Amino acid sequence: MKSSILSVGTELLFGQITNTNAVYLSQQLNLLGIDVLSHYTVGDNPDRLSRMIRQAFLDCDLIITTGGLGPTQDDLTKEVACEVLEDKMVLHEPSKERLANYFNKLNRPITDNNWKQAYFPSGATIFSNEAGTAPGFALEKNGKTIICLPGPPREMKYVFEKKVKPYLEEKHENVIYYRMLRMFGIGESALETKLIDLIDTQTDPTVATYAKEGECSLRIASKRKTLQEAKAAVDEMTEQVVIRVGEYIYSYDDEDLYQVVGRKLLQSGISISSAESCTGGLFSTTLTEIPGISSVFDRSLVTYSNRAKIDELGVDPEILEKHGAVSENTAIAMAEGLKKVSGSRLNISVTGIAGPEGGTEDKPVGLVYICTILDDDTVCKRTLIRNVDRRWNRNYTVMLMLDGINRMLDKRPQIEQ
Repeated sequence: MKSSILSVGTELLFGQITNTNAVYLSQQLNLLGIDVLSHYTVGDNPDRLSRMIRQAFLDCDLIITTGGLGPTQDDLTKEVACEVLEDKMVLHEPSKERLANYFNKLNRPITDNNWKQAYFPSGATIFSNEAGTAPGFALEKNGKTIICLPGPPREMKYVFEKKVKPYLEEKHENVIYYRMLRMFGIGESALETKLIDLIDTQTDPTVATYAKEGECSLRIASKRKTLQEAKAAVDEMTEQVVIRVGEYIYSYDDEDLYQVVGRKLLQSGISISSAESCTGGLFSTTLTEIPGISSVFDRSLVTYSNRAKIDELGVDPEILEKHGAVSENTAIAMAEGLKKVSGSRLNISVTGIAGPEGGTEDKPVGLVYICTILDDDTVCKRTLIRNVDRRWNRNYTVMLMLDGINRMLDKRPQIEQ
């Protein structure tokens, strides 16, 4: 099945809103084994929208639209889709009743234009929207299908995950099973090189690499007659991937690295504390995204200045004077001082130069030292990261910290960056 994504809304063309819907839908359709051939964006203009739908159907069997399902006069996606597929709009009583109940619960009068959201093409499959007021729908004709979803991302994702995904899965004759492997410490080009024999000879399962900020993902997917056959094929390919790049894999279930580390800390009951300089609390902010982490996360000290390192962590002033704030000696002294202060089993410190200024020939921007102490085991790593900008440098440093903790918890060797 070939598809296009059509985003509707003049605000998108003005750049007032970032089109995250198209990114999300592309990811989801690819995971379902549906090829996305194109993205279109059109304003709230019925003539242009009609031409765009007709144009997309020249190449595709499926169009998914987002936006234009609301109560106002410029919300015309339903009406245009109905016209293009030569249907007629009719009142959908369940949607009308749900809309009335919604406003009654809010103790608000319903305006006449809101009833517009209860009208749909007569042949449509309606997707109720418990996350908002505008339902989605699917309309099929002559082998072509258009699925119209609400524009607000929270509502769009709800309707897609709860209603559209099962609807599309029923269209497949075969079962699709996929696994997302997440990796850190290897770039996309290097990853492809290590897997090139598998990529060049792939039929089913398919292997696809993806890059995001600071890490890579690998999707392994199989389309077979049964789930058992598809899973077995993915398992076999996963084994081949592990042989080649297993040292970089941190998740086989599409988890973020901070989630993996948090889960392991919670499961093991190992207490953790952090002392941050160049990241300025970003590590602790990331870790506290995890529900329940307070049971193991004791404290985080942002010791940005030399005075803070001395006062809060007991770093010897002579170390700072002789080696500087950004040095292996200081990172170790920070972690050791933190261990005395916190009593945590796992203590991690970081010091570095985030930029864009402050670097020297000996200590350039992007130089980072991370010291991790778990019980009596101490590891201090020097890394010179690729200098992109201050935000990227700090975010990547947090990834380095999480990767070091993850490897220490697993008793796996650290990797050179």
